[in-house]
Amino acid sequence: MFKLVAVGGKLRGQEFILQDGENVIGRAPECDHQVGVDGVSKKHLRITVNKDTAFAEDLGSSNGTIVNGKIIKKITIKDGDKIALPNVILQVVFVLEKKVIVKKKVVKGDEDDDDAYDELKQIEPMPDSIMMKPFWIFKHKVMPLIYGFNERYEWSALLGILIFVFIAINIYLTILPVLRDSKTLLFKEIALRGKQYAAEVDHLNSAHLRSKNLDHVRTDFLEGEDAEGVQSYKLYDIEGRVYRPISSLNTIVNDPFSVDALRFYKNESNQDKEVIKDLGNNQIGITRAIKAHDEKLGREVVVAVITIIFSPSSLSREASNNSKAYLESLITSGLVAIFFFGLLYYMTIRPIDEMKFQIEAVLRGRQKELTSNALFKEIHPLRNTINSLLTRLKELQNTDSGETQNLEEDGPYLRTMKEFMEGAQGPVMILNSEKIIQNLNPECEDLLGIRENASAGQSLLDTARDQGFAATVIDLCDRSANNDGCHQKENYEIGGKDFSVNVSGLIGKDKFAKGFYITFVKN
Repeated sequence: MFKLVAVGGKLRGQEFILQDGENVIGRAPECDHQVGVDGVSKKHLRITVNKDTAFAEDLGSSNGTIVNGKIIKKITIKDGDKIALPNVILQVVFVLEKKVIVKKKVVKGDEDDDDAYDELKQIEPMPDSIMMKPFWIFKHKVMPLIYGFNERYEWSALLGILIFVFIAINIYLTILPVLRDSKTLLFKEIALRGKQYAAEVDHLNSAHLRSKNLDHVRTDFLEGEDAEGVQSYKLYDIEGRVYRPISSLNTIVNDPFSVDALRFYKNESNQDKEVIKDLGNNQIGITRAIKAHDEKLGREVVVAVITIIFSPSSLSREASNNSKAYLESLITSGLVAIFFFGLLYYMTIRPIDEMKFQIEAVLRGRQKELTSNALFKEIHPLRNTINSLLTRLKELQNTDSGETQNLEEDGPYLRTMKEFMEGAQGPVMILNSEKIIQNLNPECEDLLGIRENASAGQSLLDTARDQGFAATVIDLCDRSANNDGCHQKENYEIGGKDFSVNVSGLIGKDKFAKGFYITFVKN
């Protein structure tokens, strides 16, 4: 079985198990092994495994793939090879698989101890307090669903999704009702204007319509510039024969709104009602039955029906303003969401990063235990547990060696290397034990395009323009540190010229590398 172990860069310590067949590596979620590091292409390289052989192929990545210090397209890889990607170095490891059968003896009476008691899965009884029951339901009914998503998606992606859902729900419950209320008020205002038009038609023409004196029917106020917003209208009898406008005289109504109104008013129980309808596309329909007294029947009868379709510019402006307001709120909420995502993300991972660096400091003897100024009481039990483990580890080391040995600081060794650099003839760079840039002489600044005053104290991975070069140097540093500071060498093209990159680690009395002296010799 082959696997890749991150021995350098941002993913240091992570492992990727390679299955038989093709294994695609890159940033894209659909890759077999996702490497979420800046500089790595969406689909960076493919490693094909066939039992005890493996073959690597670059997939046209932007920054290229480096195997053992050389840029490759296709190559057979073996155990111990180093694959350098931007900001990460992967070592190929071939593992001989062994099947081990473990027989577990169960002691009668200890069943509870053997049940792999998992405190996280224990559910406390529902509290009796009504105030506490919602919290219990949220913790033990809702959150398990979120935990299930977190088992399939990265925590950072899940946090982003939750913030987006919160923003969407917030907009739906707060902004959209305001926009709807604004449109409703405008709708009522326009409907009132339409009702006034319909009432005016009734007032002026009911007597003429009763006597069939159509020449005296007036609807001119529904036409022209004075009738702002009136898109169309029809005045017709109960059989659907059109009286006005003149252009449609004696035709039969056929538009859907007028046909529905005619059917509605043929029912006598509806003849005293006005109909106001939202027709969509910023149109409002208003219809009214015009009634007059019939002397023969001795009662009011419908003599005509008026339908008016409004499409005022104010509705279009309101729709445009609503869309603009919704878009602005969406963009503003999105920017706020990005800010709060970063705030929550970095506030959460900072204690973890702090703990990681402090663990290394404790192991090196630079401090006694993990501490933190951040008020995060939920992480205190974890910190206390780690402190206990580190104490036990120190005790075991002292028991094995018979003495306590504290790790040394980098400072004295780095000062010694700087003195060597001052007498050097070619380009020289000095990194500390953490591969942080300490010093560069002028020749090295000109060669790499990196200035000491701007890069000192920063990681080489964050400063170097060529990520492949940075990965190669860090790999050489790791190789030197793991070989008692022995000189390590690789060829690399810098500025179009072939250079020999030479790295030597300076090992302290505690057997740890305290710094790295790097020289560049033109071939």
